[in-house]
Amino acid sequence: MIFHFTKWPHFKKSKEGMNPLKKKPRSKNISPRVDLPEWMKVRVSFPTEGDALSKVREEVESKKLHTVCESASCPNLNHCWNRRTATYMLSGDICTRRCQYCDVAFGKPNPLDLEEPERVARSVAELKLRHVVLTAVNRDDLKDGGAAHFAETITKIKSYRPTCSIEVLIPDFKAKEESLQILYAAKPNIINHNIETVERLFPTITPQKNYKRSLEVLSHIAKHGFLTKSGLILGLGETKEDVKQCLEDLYQHGVRMLTIGQYLQPGPTHYPVQEFVKPETFEFWKEFAYRTGFKTVASGPLVRSSYHAEEYFSDEAN
Repeated sequence: MIFHFTKWPHFKKSKEGMNPLKKKPRSKNISPRVDLPEWMKVRVSFPTEGDALSKVREEVESKKLHTVCESASCPNLNHCWNRRTATYMLSGDICTRRCQYCDVAFGKPNPLDLEEPERVARSVAELKLRHVVLTAVNRDDLKDGGAAHFAETITKIKSYRPTCSIEVLIPDFKAKEESLQILYAAKPNIINHNIETVERLFPTITPQKNYKRSLEVLSHIAKHGFLTKSGLILGLGETKEDVKQCLEDLYQHGVRMLTIGQYLQPGPTHYPVQEFVKPETFEFWKEFAYRTGFKTVASGPLVRSSYHAEEYFSDEAN
């Protein structure tokens, strides 16, 4: 069966509901969501007791964990959870930044849950994951931006599941050297920081971030010897030249793993979709990225940062 993912009920948290702060408007502008083209519609299955999707949901809820799959309304939730994979979101589910494209709740975060790293590690072990992705909300309220919380979670996972490879999708930590060094000391296998959009659109789409600062962070990661990954979303009003320049900038700053996907407007006060980019255009950018020198590229309308992360890490590692 095919459904528009934002209207399908089992994508919502089944017990406690989504964070009520998600209802806060992103802007004063109201832009009703438009119908999706055929290539953006997602095939989903009904969850059944004991299936992989239900097992992952049970594991996440029983340990009171957050996933970016739900908090960011990812269209691949059904697909990934049926594969027994999920992206854990650390440091709560309230972000200190209000990006116009993002569906994660924003506001004043709660104090860090110091038991969360242990619960995440136990969950990884119980699900017998071979590759795990950890991300987090921006925590500009913390001196280290939440870097130590990342590091503690990585360390715990290694103790419970030493064969599991670990990928982290990090905020920019305001490019603080001390925060990045805390993360490096924990030795994740891949460090990802998403550029998200092209330089020209940064002031509109993500005003609390800075394009050059993100490139600085990516360069710093690469220079310290880590597999460096980033992601770009299309459909926000970027031009071909914008995208070309962005991909070249990422490559020149050490990024070798890349994801490119389609922006989907989460709600009526989020930034409106400017274009539904056709699959052949994503294929064009995939070929361009490989010609530029990127080692692994996932490019398509439904691609997100964690899309088939394990397979792409295996390709790069080999």
